[in-house]
Amino acid sequence: DILLEFKEDHQSFSVFSDWAAIQLNDTHPAIAIPELMRLFMDKEGLDWEESWSICKKTFAYTNHTVLPEALETWPVGLLHKILPRHLEIIYEINRRFLNTIKKRYPDEPGLLASLSIIQEGAVQQVRMAHLAITGSHSVNGVAALHSTILKTNLFKEFNRIYPGRIKNITNGITPRRWLYQSNPSLSALITSVLNKDWITDLDHLKKLIPLADDASFQSEWQKIKLENKKRLARYALRKTGMGVNPNTLFDIHAKRMHEYKRQLLNILHVIHLYNCIRQNNETNEIRRTFFFAGKAAPAYFQAKLIIKLITCVSQTISKDPRTRGKLSVLFLPNYCISQAEKLIPAADISEQISTAGLEASGTGNMKFALNGALTIGTLDGANVEIMEEVGQDNIFIFGLKADEVVKTRQEGYDPRKYYQGNPELKEIIDMIDSGYFSPEEPQLFKPLTRSLLDQGDYYLVLADFESYVKAQQLVATTYQDQERWTRMSILNTANMGKFSSDRAVLEYANTIWGASPVPQ
Repeated sequence: DILLEFKEDHQSFSVFSDWAAIQLNDTHPAIAIPELMRLFMDKEGLDWEESWSICKKTFAYTNHTVLPEALETWPVGLLHKILPRHLEIIYEINRRFLNTIKKRYPDEPGLLASLSIIQEGAVQQVRMAHLAITGSHSVNGVAALHSTILKTNLFKEFNRIYPGRIKNITNGITPRRWLYQSNPSLSALITSVLNKDWITDLDHLKKLIPLADDASFQSEWQKIKLENKKRLARYALRKTGMGVNPNTLFDIHAKRMHEYKRQLLNILHVIHLYNCIRQNNETNEIRRTFFFAGKAAPAYFQAKLIIKLITCVSQTISKDPRTRGKLSVLFLPNYCISQAEKLIPAADISEQISTAGLEASGTGNMKFALNGALTIGTLDGANVEIMEEVGQDNIFIFGLKADEVVKTRQEGYDPRKYYQGNPELKEIIDMIDSGYFSPEEPQLFKPLTRSLLDQGDYYLVLADFESYVKAQQLVATTYQDQERWTRMSILNTANMGKFSSDRAVLEYANTIWGASPVPQ
């Protein structure tokens, strides 16, 4: 318990925020603010002003998403029933906050409703993100683009009344787990030329850049990638009963199943490749194996239906003798960290294809690139910064940018225009809609096709389809030149130093917590 430990060595709570920093990791733990207020006032006898001053200096809030479902709102009635004292404190926080806003902005009464912690309506809701911002001395996003969106869109009014409070600290990943442990062969190769300093200082990977054109080093790099692909192939055979060829390009889409992450766009492209094979219309194609892995929320019908579509497409392709040795699709069940440690080292292509403006950062993109996978992605989340680090020539970028997504919607996006204007896309949608991949249940996937054609295609799958196909064609062309591909792979790994969690933690310590490293 933080308070008990603090009281063992301190007489006054005036120095509490110098001793403790509490980072709210998204909106889920925001109830900690009224809880600490309750402890200070009801248990320790502090008055409101002192309690609030300490709380504000103790708490900081990291926002991890712009999706409405993750910006939690809790019904006032629920809080009244289970945490009545906390609700009293929240009401008082909100009353004082709104009084301050009234005094500062007397000519903007509409500002109160947009900033209030309590959202009015048929059912009053507590906006936990607003509570987190109001009760914290610092707010941060987790990628440069994400933090810009927080300032200019999601928390625009908060950014105006609290200038400078919203910062950016780009996410990071630990190289000890995601390279040193999960990819021991590649780690050993890197250590053989750099020694072990890179394990605790990832910027040392920059020293690999001169080796990107070294034929001997490239050869070793390729052998390790093939070894990791064989390991994944054995794992996939055990888990799915499907054998895959490790000498094909491994295209991997491993992340939570969600419409904005656009696994649906990926499988549309897979069907496009399948149609090219069926119609003997293959140009500049390579042999590919597509891996999908991820879980859907229990009640997320559309995400579960996308999984079903992926598995049905996989079965159709595996039964067609025309695709043998050319195209395979697998969905790996029960995605978890242990499975990720097999997928990530084996990837040739990392799918990071969310609708621009909706992915806060992502860390899978960093893990794949650190292990030498090349990214195909939109300019979203940390993809923007990965491109800046690895260089535009070493990543495959496609699709609408975040501001273009907003503009497209504002101008009246019509998905049917793309459907009617692209015969290949139309054929794909019609195949899904008619039950081609589900002959025993022809109506099965109509909810997916309706969402694309009749319900606005909110995530702009059809708008980005043509650009995505062209990017995948560039992937195929590039992969045929293995020397160039391997060079790009090495340069991706070499330029991932920025994305170490060590850097991220140090930024939190320096800019938010006011903490210094323990002397070694």
